Amino acid sequence: MDRIARTIATEINARPEQVMAAVKLLDEGATVPFVARYRKEVTGGLDDTQLRTLADRLSYLRELEARRETILGSIRDQDKLTDELALSIARAETKAQLEDIYLPYKPKRRTKAMIARENGLEPLADAILADRRTEPEALAAGYLSEAVPTTKDALNGARDIIAERLTENAALLGELRTFLQREAVLSAKVIEGQEQAGAKFWDYFAHSEKWATVPSHRALAMLRAQKEGVVTLDIAPDEDGVARAEAMVAACLQTRGSGPGDDWLRKVAGWTWRVKLSLSMMVELMGDLRSRAQEEAIQVFARNLKDLLFAAPAGARPTLGLDPGIRTGVKAAVVDATGKLVATETLYPFQPRNDLRGAQSTIFKLIAEHKVELIAIGNGTASRETERMVAETLKMLPKSAKAPTKVVVSEAGASVYSASELAAREFPGLDVSLRGAVSIARRLQDPLAELVKIEPRSIGVGQYQHDVDQHRLGQMLEAVIEDVVNAVGVDLNTASAPLLAHVSGLGPGLAEAIVTHRDAHGAFASRRDLLKVARLGPRAFEQCAGFLRIRDGKEPLDASAVHPEAYEVARRVVASCGRDIRQIMGHEGALKGLRAEQFVTDTFGLPTVRDIFAELEKPGRDPRPSFVTAAFADGVEEITDLRPGMVLEGTVTNVAAFGAFVDIGVHQDGLVHVSQLADRFVKDPHEVVKTGQVVKVTVTEVDVARKRIGLTMRKDGGSSAREDRAARSQPGPRDRKPKGPMQSAPRENNTGGALGAALQDAFRKR
Repeated sequence: MDRIARTIATEINARPEQVMAAVKLLDEGATVPFVARYRKEVTGGLDDTQLRTLADRLSYLRELEARRETILGSIRDQDKLTDELALSIARAETKAQLEDIYLPYKPKRRTKAMIARENGLEPLADAILADRRTEPEALAAGYLSEAVPTTKDALNGARDIIAERLTENAALLGELRTFLQREAVLSAKVIEGQEQAGAKFWDYFAHSEKWATVPSHRALAMLRAQKEGVVTLDIAPDEDGVARAEAMVAACLQTRGSGPGDDWLRKVAGWTWRVKLSLSMMVELMGDLRSRAQEEAIQVFARNLKDLLFAAPAGARPTLGLDPGIRTGVKAAVVDATGKLVATETLYPFQPRNDLRGAQSTIFKLIAEHKVELIAIGNGTASRETERMVAETLKMLPKSAKAPTKVVVSEAGASVYSASELAAREFPGLDVSLRGAVSIARRLQDPLAELVKIEPRSIGVGQYQHDVDQHRLGQMLEAVIEDVVNAVGVDLNTASAPLLAHVSGLGPGLAEAIVTHRDAHGAFASRRDLLKVARLGPRAFEQCAGFLRIRDGKEPLDASAVHPEAYEVARRVVASCGRDIRQIMGHEGALKGLRAEQFVTDTFGLPTVRDIFAELEKPGRDPRPSFVTAAFADGVEEITDLRPGMVLEGTVTNVAAFGAFVDIGVHQDGLVHVSQLADRFVKDPHEVVKTGQVVKVTVTEVDVARKRIGLTMRKDGGSSAREDRAARSQPGPRDRKPKGPMQSAPRENNTGGALGAALQDAFRKR
C-alpha cells in the first residue's frame, strides 16, 4: 500500500499520508462527494477532482500489484526466480512492462521454437551466436536427423529459437515500444469499391499522421470506418524507421561483425521484425490508440455532461411543455411550479389538419387556466414552426397580461424517458408521446432534476459515445452525476427517487424507501427523521444528510450544507453573535468580526469551520448560474437561410476536442473550430466555452449539400485560408447526434386579427 500511495501522491500532487487517509475512507464505503466536503481535515483538503483520480488509479494499481504477485508466484513455482529477475519485476511500473518480463516464463501452447528444441536444435542456435566466422550451413550439417533432414530445416529451427528469444526480450520490447510510440505513423486507406458507401469517411480514404499526435475524434472516426469495412488501418514506421527497428533487433544479437554468422543473424533479425514483432507491436499500438482515444472521448463527454447538469434552472414556475410534431401533432403538457402534471392536450396546427386557430385557442386556454409563466419548446422536427405559432399566439394576449417566456430546449433523450419504466410508473395512464412533453417542460424548470432520469448516453453531448468502452463510460458519467447532484444539493421533500438515488450514500433502494416513507407520513420535518426510513441506518445517514435540504423546517440548519454532526459548532458561532440563527442565516456580513480559528475543535478543523461560516451567510447556495436564454434571428430557420457574415446568437450544444457545436435555430448545429473560438491560441475548447452557454457567432461558411455550417467567435468575424482549410478537414455535425441541450429563446413575430380579439376576450373572462 505504501508503494501505491507514493505513486498516486505524485500523480495528484499530494502527500502519501493524504492518499492513505482517503483510501481508508473510500474502502470503508465513503463516497467521493462526502470525503471532499466533510472530511477535509482527514485528507488534508483533497478536492473531488483529486479524489476521482485517486479512486481510478487505486483500482489500476491494485490490479497491477495483484498481477505482480501472480507472476512472482508463477516463476517461483517454476523454480526460475532469481534475485535479479525479482528486482526487475518489482521495478515494473506498468502492466505492459510486467507482461514483457513474464513472457519467457508464461505457459504457452506448443510453438515452432519448442519443436526445434525438441529436435535438438538449441545447441545449433547457440553455436551460430558463438561462432560468427563459420558458415551457418556448415554448423547446421552436424545437427541433421530423421526429424531434421536438411540444413535448411536445421537453420529454420535455429531461426525460430532465436526469434522467440528476441520476442521475449523485455529490454528490446520496451525499446521498440518507446521508438514506435514516438515514430510510428497511422495510415488509413479506402477499401476498393467502398468509396460511395463510406462517403462520410472520405477524409480518411488516403490519410496518414503520426500515431503519437492523432486527436481522439480522428482516431475514433478511423476506427469506426475500419469497423464498417470502409478503410484499412495500419500502424508502422516509415522506411527509415523500419531500418532503425531492424537495427535495434539486430543489436540484441550483437551483429557488428562481417562474418557469415553475422550476415545470417542480421537476416534473422529482419525476419523477426517483419514476421513477429511488427505485427504484435501494431496490434499493441492499435489497442493503445483505441484506449487513448476512448479515454479522451469519455472525458469530453463527462465535461459536457457536467456543464449541462450545471445549467441554470428557470425555476419553480408553471410551465407549458411542447413536443413539436407535424403529422402526429404537437404534444402539450402543463406542469405546475412543483413539476406536477396538471393538463395535457394535442395540437394540430400543421399538415394535414392545419387547425391553427384551434391550436392557438388551446394554448391560450392553458396559459389562462394554469397561469403559465414559461413555455418550453422541444428543438426537434417542426421546432421553429411551433415556435412561430406560439409567438403569434402570445402576441394576441392583452397588453395588461404578462406573456410567458418561451424557450427552445433540447429534447434529446425525452423519447427515451417517455418509454422508460420510470415514466410508466410515474404516468401509468398517460400516452407515451405526452410524457415527452412533460419531460421537456420539467427540464426547463430544473435541468438537473429531470435529466438524471435519462440514460446519460441518450442526452447526446458526447463524441462517438457508442464506440467507447461502455462500462468505463457508465462509471465516468455516474461519477459526474453524483458530483453535480451533491454539489447542488437536493430538496428532501420534493426530490424524485431518481434524483435522490444519486445523493451520497443512498442509491436506488434507499431513494425509493425515502419516497415511500414521505408518501406515507408526509414531508420530513427534520433531517433526523431520515433515521425513521426503513433500512436507512446511521452509516447512510452520515453520508447523505449534508446533501439533503429541508426548507422552512423546525431546524434552520437543515436548509444548509452544514452537516448535522457539526450543528453544535454552528450554534456556538451563532451564540457568539448574540442573535437568533434565523436573523443570521442568509445575511452576508453577519459574522463580521468573528474569526474561524476561535471555533476550531479536536474534531472540526479550520476548513470545516470556514465552510460553516460560508453556509451561515449563504445557506444552501445553488452553485448554478442565473437563467439566461439566447434569441434566434427572425427569418433564419433553415440552413438555406444562412449567409456568410451573418452575426447570430446561439447555444453551445456540444464541446469536442476540435471545437464547439452551436445551435443557431436551423435544425443543424454549426461548428466553431478550435482555431475560431477566440483571438488567441486555444488548446482546449473547454477553456473558452461550455455546454449550455449562450454565445454570439458569425457565419463563415455554409455547405448545404453536406449540411455543414462554419462559424467563428473571433472578433474579426473570419479566419485565414489556412485556418478555414483546417476547419473543413474536421468531422462535422454528421458525426454526432444532433441537438444537444440547453436553451435558446426565439424572437417573436407580430400577428393579430379577429382570432386575436376573440382570444383576448376569453383571457379577460378567465
